[in-house]
Parts: sequence; C-alpha cells; structure tokens
Amino acid sequence: MKGALQQLDKVELINLQRLAHLLKSLSPTEVETLELLLDEEAMRIIKTSVKELDEGQSIPLDEW
Repeated sequence: MKGALQQLDKVELINLQRLAHLLKSLSPTEVETLELLLDEEAMRIIKTSVKELDEGQSIPLDEW
C-alpha cells in the first residue's frame, strides 16, 4: 500500500509540473481568457449577455 501511495504522489507531482509548464507558456491573451473562464461572475454575465443577444434584446451601438 505504501508503494502505491508514493506512486500516486509522483503522478500528482508530474501533473502539477506539467500544468505549471503549460501555464508559463500561455500568451497574455490566453491568460486573460483563462481568468475569465475561471471567474464565475464573469461567465454568468457573458452567458446572460449571449442569451439576451440571441433573443434580440440588444441595444444598437448608436443608442448605447
């Protein structure tokens, strides 16, 4: 059992290292997108806005 736990710790460490590498390689635009995707309030607002747009509830730019 102890060997299995040690192996599990190594797997998690590898995944975290890979995640860290991926995060470091993101462009500023990708980081901003990730921040939006992780922000529950921002995603709620975006989803609501898209729904309103689909339902024709948009405001023309010249009236905004």
